[in-house]
Amino acid sequence: MIELRPFAKLGSADHGWLKARHHFSFGSHYDPGNLGHGSLRVWNDDEIAPNTGFPAHPHANMEIITYVREGAITHQDSLGNKGRTEAGDVQVMSAGSGVRHSEYNLEPTLTKIFQIWIEPTTDGGQPTWGAKPFPKSDRSGNFVTIASGFEGDRDALPIRADARVLATTLKAGDSAEYAPDKTRNLYLVPAAGVVEINGVRVNARDGVAIRDEAQLKITALEDSELVLVDAA
Repeated sequence: MIELRPFAKLGSADHGWLKARHHFSFGSHYDPGNLGHGSLRVWNDDEIAPNTGFPAHPHANMEIITYVREGAITHQDSLGNKGRTEAGDVQVMSAGSGVRHSEYNLEPTLTKIFQIWIEPTTDGGQPTWGAKPFPKSDRSGNFVTIASGFEGDRDALPIRADARVLATTLKAGDSAEYAPDKTRNLYLVPAAGVVEINGVRVNARDGVAIRDEAQLKITALEDSELVLVDAA
């Protein structure tokens, strides 16, 4: 099953400083038939105006991955963590038993992010935060695991979930393959470019929900940047 969810049909919100598209139910956008995809609960496509952002607010029992597409985001939390994550880099917050954090675009230009929330395997635990660069040149033509709940993925940022978040960049005409377990729930979004997945055309910022596929062949019709979640 490959279900295309065109960007133009996603739920949306415009707060002036924030323009968001919601791949699943979120906030005032409620769709009882689209509450997530397996343990993947949120995939927001956010554009944050310069010198604005999300003031301090609480989270608990959620793994929150921020993939920066353009610009940079500055994080600060109640644990004392503070960091700036720029385009090409990734940050992860395990909210655990509870944490407050803020996320601001302190840059002079627009910041664009994917915000991805995945349910943890167990509730509670000490909250954590981390960030790491993943140079696009290192993931050219291959999926690189950028966040993972599996011990073997030692180069990835750790999350407390039965899930992986992967990314790749493809030049026009190049292909990448991915062989998931057929019982897994996959969700893929091109941050940029146009691809075909097993013959289905997917434009930039469209979502694709995938189940019961033994093999994925992803061919770039344009230079493309992709993010993929493989979740229980």
